[in-house]
Amino acid sequence: MKRLKPLIAFSAFSIVLLTMPLGHAAVIVLQSALGREHVALAGVLLGIAGSGLLIAGLFTSKELIATMLGMFGALFVWSGWIEIGFEYYARRLGIAPVMANGEVVTRAEYLLMPSSVGFFAIIMLYYLFGVRSGCRFFLWFQRLLRFDSRLGQARSSRNVAMITFMEFNVLLWGFYLLLLFAYDDNFAGDRHPVTYFIAFGSLLWSVLLFVKLLKISNLAYAIRYAIPTVLIFWNFVEILGRWNVFTEIWIQPSKYVIEIVLMTLVLLILMLSVLFGAKGKQKSEANRG
Repeated sequence: MKRLKPLIAFSAFSIVLLTMPLGHAAVIVLQSALGREHVALAGVLLGIAGSGLLIAGLFTSKELIATMLGMFGALFVWSGWIEIGFEYYARRLGIAPVMANGEVVTRAEYLLMPSSVGFFAIIMLYYLFGVRSGCRFFLWFQRLLRFDSRLGQARSSRNVAMITFMEFNVLLWGFYLLLLFAYDDNFAGDRHPVTYFIAFGSLLWSVLLFVKLLKISNLAYAIRYAIPTVLIFWNFVEILGRWNVFTEIWIQPSKYVIEIVLMTLVLLILMLSVLFGAKGKQKSEANRG
C-alpha cells in the first residue's frame, strides 16, 4: 500500500486552485485598468507572453519547472486569446449579458463561447482516435472501443510543458462548455436537476481524484494530476456562485483588494516553497551520491 503524501497533495492542489480565481481577477483588472479600447491589444500581448512561457518550458530539462511554465502559459493564453478574445467580439457585435434581478449572471463573452463546441469536438476526436495521449480517460475509451491496438505506443519523449499546457486548456474549455450548456434554459437551466447532478457529481469526482493525488510522491506529476482535480472541483465552485451561495470575490477584485492580494501572496509563497524545496532535495541527493 502506497504511503500518503498529504503535503505534496495539498501543495499541488492549492497552487492549481489559486490560479483559477486569480486568473479571473487578472482579466477583470486588465479590462478595467486599460479600458475597453485597449484591452484587445492587451489580450494579444498576454497570449504572446503565455506562448513564451510555454516555449521556455519546452526547452527546460527540469520537470517541475516545465510543468509550472506549461500551466501558467496555458493560463495566460486562455485569459488573453480566449477570454479577452470572446469579450472583444461580444462587445463588437453588441451582445448583451444575461441579467437576473439587476445583476449579470452570464457575461456576454460566455454567450459566444458555446459556439466553439464544434472545434472542441475536433480536438476530442484527435485525442480519442489519433494518438495515445497517456490520459487514463482516453486510454479507457480507446480500450472500450477496441481502438487502442490501431494506435502506436505513447512516446516517452513527450514534453511535460506541452502536456500540461494542453491539459489545462482543453479541460478548462470543456468544463466551460459543460456549464454554459447546463445554465442555458434551452437545454437545462441553472436550477435544473442536470445542473445539480453536475455540481455534486463534480464534487464527488474531485474528492475521489484527490484521494489518488494523496498517493503521488512526485511533485511535478502531482501538479499535473491536480489540474483535472481542481478543474472538476471548480465546476462545483462555479455552480455555487451561480446559486449565490457565496460571493465570487474574483469577479469584483476592486472591492476585495485585500483578499486578492492575500491569495496572490499565498500562491507565490507556495510556488517558491515547492521550487526551492525541489532544488534543495536535488542538492541533498547529489551530495549523497
